[in-house]
Amino acid sequence: MLAAFLTTLLFSISGVSASRSTRILPSLEANFWRLLLATLFLATYGHGWGAGLGGVALGWFLISGFIGFGVGDIALYLAYPRLGSRLVILIVHCVAAPLAAGVEWICLGLPMTGTEVVASGLILSGVVTALFPERGLEREAKARSGFGAGVGYALVAAAGQGLGAVLSRHAFEVARMAGEPVDGISAAYQRILPGVALSALTYIWLRRWGRGGVPGDAGASGRLRKAAPWVLVNALAGPTLGVSCFQWALAQRGTGVVLPIVALTPLIIIPFAMRWEGERPSRRSLFGGVLAVAGAVIHAATHS
Repeated sequence: MLAAFLTTLLFSISGVSASRSTRILPSLEANFWRLLLATLFLATYGHGWGAGLGGVALGWFLISGFIGFGVGDIALYLAYPRLGSRLVILIVHCVAAPLAAGVEWICLGLPMTGTEVVASGLILSGVVTALFPERGLEREAKARSGFGAGVGYALVAAAGQGLGAVLSRHAFEVARMAGEPVDGISAAYQRILPGVALSALTYIWLRRWGRGGVPGDAGASGRLRKAAPWVLVNALAGPTLGVSCFQWALAQRGTGVVLPIVALTPLIIIPFAMRWEGERPSRRSLFGGVLAVAGAVIHAATHS
């Protein structure tokens, strides 16, 4: 379970740095640069010490990455400016966990135990309690332009995270059965390749022909230099180390166990957001955090 908790911590750091970088750069541009940097970091390990592009599970990891890193992350970054980070995180993390567990049960024959179901429900209930917006904020969000599209993008991002995790789990099983185990960093490298390719194509298309907030003005290079530290932290904590720990966790446990723990990300992020974004959690947020942490403890005790 250590890998899942490390994933949560790293994803929290990644979330804050992503938020800061998208205040300087357009969302999809920030997403492209962080994936490009992460690809370089992961490739260095993958071809130096890891599995590189070898292994019988390569195809499954590529498909998983196309869905998770590619479609899922693009949708995620399109949802942020339309909904705000709290609603997006709520939808993505709460929908991904039961979706992935259901797919594993139906397609892979990996049912969750009763204790895991209770713990998952407790975690997700805590996340909902802590993050669901106040009535006034919710009405304000719905009044924003593109709210419906934002919800749609967030649901696509949740599906990308959940289905990508299921396919990664299957890829690890294929590799294990073939006697070719794959480490988490190598798996992350293989997964990120289709993601960065799709992100690059989308960024280029928007820059040349689209209107998706990707300006080509003379100040673009200055903004990129200003955002570079946040993009670098995001690349390291998210797609590089965070996803590597995520793949490590999936290699050990099913997605129905891993994803609910990763759903703690928007709660763990609170002290980072307080420090770097000036946010102050409400009593309800703290109460939800207690519920979610209790569920995580039950998960850890079940597998200790």
